[in-house]
Amino acid sequence: MDLALYHHEFGYYARAGQRSGRAGDFFTSVDVGPVFGQLLAAQVAECRRLLGVDGVDLVEAGAGNGRLSADILRALARDHPDCYRDLRVHLVESSAAARAAQRDTLGDMADRLVAATSALPPTYEGILIANELLDAMPVHQIEMRDEGLREVYVTGSSGVDRQPPTRLSTAIGPPSTPRLAEYLDRVGVRLEPGWRAEINLNAVDWMREAARRLRRGFIVLIDYGHEARELYSASHSAGTLTTFRGHREGGGRSWLEDPGEQDITAHVDWTSVRAAAEDEGMQTIGFLDQTYFVLGLLPALTPPPAAGALKTLVMPGGLGSTMKVLILGKGVGTPPLMGTSFKVRAT
Repeated sequence: MDLALYHHEFGYYARAGQRSGRAGDFFTSVDVGPVFGQLLAAQVAECRRLLGVDGVDLVEAGAGNGRLSADILRALARDHPDCYRDLRVHLVESSAAARAAQRDTLGDMADRLVAATSALPPTYEGILIANELLDAMPVHQIEMRDEGLREVYVTGSSGVDRQPPTRLSTAIGPPSTPRLAEYLDRVGVRLEPGWRAEINLNAVDWMREAARRLRRGFIVLIDYGHEARELYSASHSAGTLTTFRGHREGGGRSWLEDPGEQDITAHVDWTSVRAAAEDEGMQTIGFLDQTYFVLGLLPALTPPPAAGALKTLVMPGGLGSTMKVLILGKGVGTPPLMGTSFKVRAT
């Protein structure tokens, strides 16, 4: 999964500056238009006021070509000019092609950009935003057998020595690391024989690192997934690993096909992500459906957004209930943010 998505030359995300939208393979809240960035701008401005310091870092992790940050900055320049002038923007993106497009995307707002890198800043104080980042991190796929926990590996053969494999398949073997069993023990779940599941150790490690590097401020994560008790249950006993290509979701073993040509993704375990953050001194301020997050921020927008765009962001069964928002704070207590003012509910 890591090679298929992030190989520097052949990886799916490495070869293009943008993968979502009408011409892409999947659709995100950013593709609805600038309204999502406008809503986040209102939350950023409130967080900046609560921090009460001069010079605040705005970090976007998984920034792509910078579209979301551009929408946020444009709204801040118009509605919160003091906040706009106070921001130091860091865009974190693994794809060199996407990073190369960021300054052009920001346009006349590129003067706010202090860093465009593949790694989080060594230290920062302010607000970190990550929209649909964790679901694209490479996962371990596991399977419970009668004899115990096993791991699913990718293998392949070409029939010719020392040639790249022409056909990929899977093989079952012992777990590659004891962290997989420890992970399940920590969240208190028990897999039944025959169940498959994914474990995202990268997401946990990333969350710990992002929390450690944050001196003081907020982290806002937006992604799709479930609490551990639901993710590792009979309702998801085949696992959630899937693909997207041409706005069509794959199934079965489609993730083995055409490596580098399609998105590969798995649902986020929010229980483990939240626990990792809290282990590093962060506090959970809210965990809620995107619907309620958007409705809490909506009164801050003047004029109100177009009905069609708003409907797409809040629609039950679509982005509204599929996407979850986790808001964390460090050194700021648990203030009642606008994004949690409508209702704190995760369906």
